[in-house]
Amino acid sequence: MSSIRYKSLEFFIIFIVLPVSFALNYSVWIKLSLGFIGFVYIIYTLLKVEKEKFKIAPNLNWKLFWKETIVKLFIIAAITSSFVYLTDKESLFNVIINKPKLWILILFIYSLFSVYPQELIYRTFFFKRYHDLFNNKSFLIFINAVVFSLGHIFFKNALVIVLTFLGGLLFAITYNKTKSTLLVSIEHAIYGCWLFTIGMGSMLGFPT
Repeated sequence: MSSIRYKSLEFFIIFIVLPVSFALNYSVWIKLSLGFIGFVYIIYTLLKVEKEKFKIAPNLNWKLFWKETIVKLFIIAAITSSFVYLTDKESLFNVIINKPKLWILILFIYSLFSVYPQELIYRTFFFKRYHDLFNNKSFLIFINAVVFSLGHIFFKNALVIVLTFLGGLLFAITYNKTKSTLLVSIEHAIYGCWLFTIGMGSMLGFPT
């Protein structure tokens, strides 16, 4: 399971074949089964093959992380607020104003059951498993953003593809710098929750 040939085939199946197949029309139960099997395989490989230990690193630079994340959030907030205002003004903060309970519920479910599994797959597993396939760090980060975007192709939405590629770049850079699933999950949750809050939920597949 550690040979370059095996890893290359594994990468192709998990990060290209499966995501593309989810955009095709076939039973949702088969898709869910394939996704579940794939996730179990990834967790098994992380624990048993890569010997990953799910624990919080003791020397995380929280001050620098929050400083950088808040700066990026302000930039993202300015751009996305302008975008929603110009393209769909009525959606601006629509959910938090009209359905605050739904807003809280979705943020909780999204952060815990969507963001963290995604970061285990696309950052922890990807970087741990395939760093030797892409020796150039910049190329590794670029490919990570590409496959993260491809993982959302089932939305069949160009805006989602663009946003997840850009988000993938940010998250890959953060993980490459910190090697922390926790920090990159927090960052991912903050930006994703903001997009839902500002009124881009319906554009990005959130229930509104």
